[in-house]
Amino acid sequence: MPRPDTEIAACHASHDRLHRSIQTLDDAAMRQPSRLPGWSVGHVVAHLARNADSVVRRLRAVIEGNVVDQYEGGDAGRAAQIEEGAHRSAAEAFDDLVRADAAVEAIYLTVPDEAWDRPFATPNAWREFQQRPASFLPFTRWREVEIHHVDLGIGYEFSQWPQALVDAWLPGMLQTLPERTDARQLLAWTLGREAPPVLDSWG
Repeated sequence: MPRPDTEIAACHASHDRLHRSIQTLDDAAMRQPSRLPGWSVGHVVAHLARNADSVVRRLRAVIEGNVVDQYEGGDAGRAAQIEEGAHRSAAEAFDDLVRADAAVEAIYLTVPDEAWDRPFATPNAWREFQQRPASFLPFTRWREVEIHHVDLGIGYEFSQWPQALVDAWLPGMLQTLPERTDARQLLAWTLGREAPPVLDSWG
């Protein structure tokens, strides 16, 4: 399978937009609440950096013909790393994120073409990741950055999401809706006969 250059280029552009937003933040801004319950802006920045590390971690494994958990130490390890990073200075958090994103973009260029077709998800990974090839990872990083850029609550909004991301992601999300809510209410809502249904988490 050839390298997913379209998604890689989109990921790079999203990284650049994110960096431009974050580089102006000071320590006080990092301590402000984000749009995610219980998380400060610093928590979201730390999560974005550790998610980048997880892309590198999984692609290194794929190159070696292996599959590893997304985060070392599982969910507990992920939570601990985010909490540790959330209280850094703005300069430290920014430098950490830029380094992590640069590592992502560097490893994209080292994956052999044949490795992009290999699986990357462990049996306990999200259902969405099961049976997916490694070529799906750049897309997951792209959307992760775009989602959490909005979650930071510092001026970037969902209305600014690239149309290419919406076109690539929305059809699949729409297909999951009947599994996430009452199908009859969903249908009634699309017909203008009912309020929007409550959806279960998409994760």
